[in-house]
Amino acid sequence: MDKLKNKGIRLTEELLDAALCGGTILGGGGGGDAKKGRKYAELAVQYTDLRLIQPEDLKDDDIVLTASLVGAPNAENQFMTPRDLARTVEILQKNCDFPIAGIITNEQGGEATVNGWLQAAILGLPVVDVPCNGRAHPTGVMGSMNLHKVKDYKTVQACVGGNPDTGNHVECFFEGSIEHTSKLVRLASIEAGGLVAVARNPVTVSYAKENGAPGGVQFAIETGKAFLKGLETSVEEGIQQLCSFLNGKVLAKGKTENFSIETTGGFDVGYATVDGCELTFWNEYATAEKDGVRLATFPDLIMTINAETGEPVTTAMMEEGLEVYVIAADKKNLRLSPAMYAPELLKATEDVIKKELISYLDK
Repeated sequence: MDKLKNKGIRLTEELLDAALCGGTILGGGGGGDAKKGRKYAELAVQYTDLRLIQPEDLKDDDIVLTASLVGAPNAENQFMTPRDLARTVEILQKNCDFPIAGIITNEQGGEATVNGWLQAAILGLPVVDVPCNGRAHPTGVMGSMNLHKVKDYKTVQACVGGNPDTGNHVECFFEGSIEHTSKLVRLASIEAGGLVAVARNPVTVSYAKENGAPGGVQFAIETGKAFLKGLETSVEEGIQQLCSFLNGKVLAKGKTENFSIETTGGFDVGYATVDGCELTFWNEYATAEKDGVRLATFPDLIMTINAETGEPVTTAMMEEGLEVYVIAADKKNLRLSPAMYAPELLKATEDVIKKELISYLDK
């Protein structure tokens, strides 16, 4: 990888701040906690000259590996170490025979945007800016770049997590279809106390470019920069700069009411109202409605921002009485994988939140 030494941009702590902020916003309520993301990403940028490169810096037939976290953000018994993250790649290398040219993340979020940074740093690999998706999403299949449509494709997935002291530590290797291995990883996350690190879905660079979200990490960094620049003046200015950058809008501002959240099946499912704006979520915000009118629908971005501090508020962080802005941006203004427009993948979300999504895809 010496030939890539000076390629791309060096990921520094300054860029990390923007990536965590912008990533949390693009998480749309999911994608993990930025504080947890910082814990591992800081180690990565301090450890080595970690580079974010473009897919064009690699050969089309080079293999990239997806780094992911799977679980329910609100689960109380989560446990993970830096060793667990690196261990996922070790398990794949032990069980498979393919060279890894770079690491990509599965989605955006406070933890998700920096998924793979530590693994890449330890292994001396670059982070490749072609994430599986440019926003967060609830199911593993949604972050699998339409591999579920590739006939006879067999994936490999390794997952690690859980506290050894409580007997919850698991290390798993699965091989099979995207759908079934993703379900097994989700079950492993439950057994591990709510969260596992995952390495999965080796694909060629050319496939990732066509089916992923090229430039998604840089977009998260620029989103964070715009918001943080505005926050230097006020929360209101931060919101204005954010909406200007995303070509988005404020749907509501007020205290959170009727908030409910339940962790079930490895997901956080819930509901909230802000100034009459009704929100539903399945890890990520899925719908926003007011007076019976649909204002935004997944994969549109719906996100909440603390109106007093300016901190992006995930669904796991939401609480009754918290004053927030609700902002939204049209899916066309995001960096999204084609998988976000696959009706069969949205059907699972519809079944959970009991709201129509598929009929809004063309709107």
